[in-house]
Amino acid sequence: MFQRELAYAALGTGFTCLATVLGAAMVFFFRRELSPLAQKLFLGFAAGVMVAASVWSLLIPAMEQAGQQAAPGTPQALAVGLPVCGGFVLGAAFLWMMDRLMPHLHLGSDKPEGLPAHLKRTTMIVLAVTLHNIPEGMAVALTFSVAAANPDKGAFAGAVALALGMALQNFPEGAAVSLPLKAQGVGTGKAFVCGALSGVVEPVFGILTVLIAGRLLAVMPWLLAFAAGAMLYVVVEELIPEARLGEHSNAGTISVLAGFLTMMMLDVFLG
Repeated sequence: MFQRELAYAALGTGFTCLATVLGAAMVFFFRRELSPLAQKLFLGFAAGVMVAASVWSLLIPAMEQAGQQAAPGTPQALAVGLPVCGGFVLGAAFLWMMDRLMPHLHLGSDKPEGLPAHLKRTTMIVLAVTLHNIPEGMAVALTFSVAAANPDKGAFAGAVALALGMALQNFPEGAAVSLPLKAQGVGTGKAFVCGALSGVVEPVFGILTVLIAGRLLAVMPWLLAFAAGAMLYVVVEELIPEARLGEHSNAGTISVLAGFLTMMMLDVFLG
């Protein structure tokens, strides 16, 4: 049974990683990087998808599993609130710590963040996108793992909806890495590899998370909430502020709502 859960997790995260690779491949067809408006739209859409996914695909299942695992006589508020709230806070704290420690450089910025390091600009840009993809990989892998162990078809449909939503925002994310690198003088092949590598972290961290959860089923609610907290940290700290910077801020707001609505509709129709 555990092998089945790993296979499902690998399938889901492999699909979202493939979307990033295909997006990075746009460097072979286009010479110019994404316009500022297009970047705002993609960032806002990604934020909306991640907010909806955090609620429906992570926090609600975490609450349900915590309730099922509660020992008889344990107050519901404690049995559910401790793992869900605790995992959420730990996830946000983990991303906060990674944001402060890992050297990285956001697209369109000339000021590196994290600890000082003598790394190439391309490496730090890839690391910045990698930070976003860690909680995404965890989220997709965990939902597919839950679906593998759950006979309810709705669980698998929800996992598929999450993977589709993540893939929709990973495709432009891959292009948003490779195209600017090419515009800055990086070779086409290297720009593609950098964009593609930014998505590899999803199956890596996703499968590692499922391995931990599979050995200790009691931590599953914690891990689901952890992924939600990490994703929402990325949304609040980076995606929404960047989507609303400068001109076309209204477009960024609309794209956030569009991403949220898309993810919600996928979850409703496939569930």
